[in-house]
Amino acid sequence: MAKKITAIATQKKAGRFNIYLDGKYAFSVSEDVLIKYRLAKGLELDEEMIEHLQQADLLSKAYNKALDHLSYQLRTKKEIKIYLTKLEVPENDQNQIISKLVELNLLDDLAYAKSYVRTAAKTTDKGPFVIAQKLKQKGVAEEFINEALIEFSLEQQVQTALKLAEKFVAKNKKLAFQALKNKLYQHLATKGFSSETISLVLEELALKKDDTLQLEALREQGAKLLRRYQRYPQPECFFKLKQALYRKGFSLSEIERYLAEITAE
Repeated sequence: MAKKITAIATQKKAGRFNIYLDGKYAFSVSEDVLIKYRLAKGLELDEEMIEHLQQADLLSKAYNKALDHLSYQLRTKKEIKIYLTKLEVPENDQNQIISKLVELNLLDDLAYAKSYVRTAAKTTDKGPFVIAQKLKQKGVAEEFINEALIEFSLEQQVQTALKLAEKFVAKNKKLAFQALKNKLYQHLATKGFSSETISLVLEELALKKDDTLQLEALREQGAKLLRRYQRYPQPECFFKLKQALYRKGFSLSEIERYLAEITAE
């Protein structure tokens, strides 16, 4: 049995309206739904239409929440979908909302990826591989990621990686020279830089072996290891010490000189 709209009252909350049927409050709708379905006093609604209007209002509420979520910062389609899922919005409604946002250019994964890459390149020490992984986690398609990474030029990558390398070398002077180079390469790779970029950085750094620093590092690490192995007879102690120092990147000739030095002492 159809019921007639006898009144439409504005709520205190902006954009919301109370619908009265046959003189009694029935439900509320957003301004979008009110306009879309041309709801007006005197219009008759059957049960099916009432249910449809209520569902349309739920969709409208979810859409407005998605808009509000987007107002704080750019988001990807995946991020909006996750947000709507947390709100328990039905999947079909999620798809409608996302399609509408894309149509209005409010959701654009390529634009998001480009913005993300530019910001990351300027404000972080992450290389392109790490940035790409972050974008992949956010649901950005690989083709968009590849296009966006163009925003992070090779020159910028080298400058960022070079700063990282200089800090790393300054903090790890006590490492064996070969170990320093190996760990530096690994450090830059972990940060997301390619072998090409790392090679350019190493070329720029032009690391040179400092014999004085190397001897200091060898003596310091050797002393620590010696305390660990001194409970063994000297031949076994020296054998273990030699192996450990070699694993740390010191050359055999350097280790032999050190062993001769401590033997003389």
